[in-house]
Amino acid sequence: MTYPSLEMRMSNQAVDEAAGAGRDLLLLQALARLNEIGASINRLTGSDVGRLDAILQFIAESAIKMAPGASAVLYIYDPATHAFDPVSRVSAGERGGAEALGLAGAHDEPRPFGLGMRAVTQLRGVLSYEEPDLEIHPAKQAAGARAMACFPLVVGNRPLGVLYVYLHEERPFSQVELLLLNNFVNQAAIAIYRAAEVAGIQRDLARKEDELSRLRRAALLISSRTSLEGTLQVILQMALDVTGARYGIFRLVDKSGLHLVMRAIAGEDLGRPAVEELPINATSVMGYVAKLRQPANIADVRLLPWSRIYYPLDHALEMRSELAVPLIGAGGRLEGVLNLESPQVAAFSEADSHLLQSLATQAVIAIQEARLLDALQQIAEWLLVKPAHEVLNGLVELSCGLLNAGASAIWMRQGDRLSLAAANVGHVRGDDLPIHGSLTGQAVLTREPVLSADVRTDPRFSWPNLARGQGWTRALIVPLLPAEGGEATGAFSVYGTEAAAGRFAASDWDQKVLTTLARYAALALQNASRQDALRAAQDARAVAETFAAMGDIAANLLHHLNNKVGAIPVRVEGIQDKCAAALAANHYLAANLAAIEQSALEAMAIVRERLSLLRPIERGPVDVASCVRDAVSAADLPAGVTVELTGLDRLPHVVASRETLAWAIINLLQNASDAMEGRGRIAITAAAQEAWVEIIISDTGPGIAPDLQARIFEFSFSGARPEGRGKLGFGLWWVRTLISRLDGAIAVESDGRNGATFRVRLPIGNGPGGARQRGQKETA
Repeated sequence: MTYPSLEMRMSNQAVDEAAGAGRDLLLLQALARLNEIGASINRLTGSDVGRLDAILQFIAESAIKMAPGASAVLYIYDPATHAFDPVSRVSAGERGGAEALGLAGAHDEPRPFGLGMRAVTQLRGVLSYEEPDLEIHPAKQAAGARAMACFPLVVGNRPLGVLYVYLHEERPFSQVELLLLNNFVNQAAIAIYRAAEVAGIQRDLARKEDELSRLRRAALLISSRTSLEGTLQVILQMALDVTGARYGIFRLVDKSGLHLVMRAIAGEDLGRPAVEELPINATSVMGYVAKLRQPANIADVRLLPWSRIYYPLDHALEMRSELAVPLIGAGGRLEGVLNLESPQVAAFSEADSHLLQSLATQAVIAIQEARLLDALQQIAEWLLVKPAHEVLNGLVELSCGLLNAGASAIWMRQGDRLSLAAANVGHVRGDDLPIHGSLTGQAVLTREPVLSADVRTDPRFSWPNLARGQGWTRALIVPLLPAEGGEATGAFSVYGTEAAAGRFAASDWDQKVLTTLARYAALALQNASRQDALRAAQDARAVAETFAAMGDIAANLLHHLNNKVGAIPVRVEGIQDKCAAALAANHYLAANLAAIEQSALEAMAIVRERLSLLRPIERGPVDVASCVRDAVSAADLPAGVTVELTGLDRLPHVVASRETLAWAIINLLQNASDAMEGRGRIAITAAAQEAWVEIIISDTGPGIAPDLQARIFEFSFSGARPEGRGKLGFGLWWVRTLISRLDGAIAVESDGRNGATFRVRLPIGNGPGGARQRGQKETA
């Protein structure tokens, strides 16, 4: 065996060391370039997407450094169109001035079945000398290419481009060259992917900004429209503009809840649009969407299963894709369906579906607001022309329509119970329930809305059997609150049924709507009360005016009567003086003449008393105790009637007319005596309360029936009992009138069995008063 000489070994060692040093330098250069490329990719943001060309150019230039004498070309690939983008061409190391300017590359686009297409379809690197069935592109061969490596730019098994590296000598690529080139290929793929990702984010942001702008514009347009149809037409046209659809239609649920009826339609060249109502079932796309309450994005209506249920928007037009979304209101109520169609296949994206759902939400808001505004306008008209009970009945019906509820009722507060004022189904007139311990009463006591998930099992609900029979489940009850505050005057309740989904759900919107309707119900009741008070005041004024006119006539009549009757005692005295002997001889004549004189005097006293009631009242400080005692003395009560006086001393003076107040008390005492048939006890007491003194007169008579207590002060009321006993007596209308003229008030209390109590309130004056003290019991 022959061994190499020492010189030869040293020479080979020097060559190896030099080659190793060259490889190390190449690796260092490759690492530096890879580091620079990575940093450039990291700096790639939405503001400098144009840097992608520079990065790819740097990658191409770096790639040819790994294979001395090589050239490189890079193309971006579009997986959606399965084609290379000629405009994206980047090259480095091409020979000649023309190639350096990119002119030679104008004819080297990747071939449909060339090495580049094989690389991206098979997702592997391709070497020209390993693919005998394919040749290098003729344009590149003409430029001197003898060997080629083609690398696909892949991210996540998705081809994004291809890098061609050409050698201008007949040799294969070394393993080191291929390894280094693969690193640059990966960096190029990441750069393209990152740039596409950033561009996609920018497009999404721009789209979202455009969508938000359109939604804001939709909100402004919706608020500017006065009719529901106009609002829906605006939303529909906006949906066509945003999605690029050609045709669209709004169908809303009818009152029965079983069909969809057309309310708005838009599109170009509509010939025979199908606008008939559609059932809510799976026989049409819109019915299907309404039934399932889910959007449907149909890429091709000719494909199953859609071809079986597709219902054409226009029989004269051919549609290929359809997008339909349901209109779901507060509480899950189905309001309708918004439908778009296009003659193009797959015309609508998922983003279009989301945007259309946003517009559908705007439509739902418009529908609910329009429905509520129409209802409020109708209620306002009712309040002006209809009586309270008709307004309440109308509110009950409206509440069911607005809230999609099964039943509704309005309750009025009557003491410690609630009585039914209006209802559509279930409850009947005459129903009542206690305030304490009941579901409806809780709303009245707390002055807050009350919810029940299921009235059939809720222990607070008073009619569980009725709820089961009617199928009621949820309940929402709100109080009727007067405008000036204070206690609730009643309650407004609505009940949902156990029917299909989307029925009444007692949502926040439902609470707001029912609270608004409850305010109108309270206003109707308050308006009715004020109307009654106004009518009563008008009647009282008419009576007062009539009474004033009659008073003038009566005063004139009584004046003349007093003059005529006043002549009788004078004539009697003259007869007695001139005919004394005859009268002494005739006792019968003398007695009758004396009786005539006495009757005339009494008649004159009565006339003067009645005249005093017709004169203007002169008010001043009046001592209540002395006035009451004078009235008791003047009442001339039977011996069987006892009067007890307590608490009258040291009361402040009241502002009144002593004569008028005494006459009113006398009348009350005489009425009490008549009611007790001349046997019983009358108690009179008084107390000062802030700006009033209250005189309380109670008797032990049979009382006054509750249904008569509001009528006994009427001018036309007769209190005579059928059997002629215990009559209320004449003058209670007079009493109230005179007390009112004193700026006071009178009220009656009685259970109808155990006596009656009259309370007279008079304003406190500036006369002498003092510390209040309990008076000693007196018997008159």
